[in-house]
Amino acid sequence: MPDSLSTTYIASVIKRMKSYKDLGDKTFEQLEEKDFHFQPNETSNSIAIIIQHMVGNMQSRFTNFLTEDGEKKWRKRDEEFNEQHFSKERLIEDWENGWKIVFDALQSLTENDLLKTIYIRSEPLSVVDAINRQLAHYPHHVGQILYIGKMIKNDQWKSLSIPKNKSEDFNTKMNEKK
Repeated sequence: MPDSLSTTYIASVIKRMKSYKDLGDKTFEQLEEKDFHFQPNETSNSIAIIIQHMVGNMQSRFTNFLTEDGEKKWRKRDEEFNEQHFSKERLIEDWENGWKIVFDALQSLTENDLLKTIYIRSEPLSVVDAINRQLAHYPHHVGQILYIGKMIKNDQWKSLSIPKNKSEDFNTKMNEKK
């Protein structure tokens, strides 16, 4: 029996979210402790700050996802943008915990949940719209993490996708798998 559109949507969201998490994970593997705190300039965020912000957002948005406003009263968003000088180990632990909250919430959803109304900062949103909002937000920040990682590693960066000038090689390999 084919999956319903709702089941397919939830599976697709989880798959995409896992791919973004994986890009972050693979970036972190290439970085040293000090790299997490590098800021390209005074107005830019470090990878550590981006992680702090993403985790705060994940905790707030996906804790009691269907029953409480996604902007929790206990969240201190402005503090997420202050350098806390957490270790690489602590930042990755927080990252893992944030994603666990996201995946647990997404995996608990049923077809009937998708059209429910939830709130973020008192704004009513369908569950689908709230998820799509995060599906746009998290990749934005993961892209920032990757970009900073590439700046730091420079010619030592190990590409996480198709390396420059290697598209034809990649396409040939993919066609050979057919």
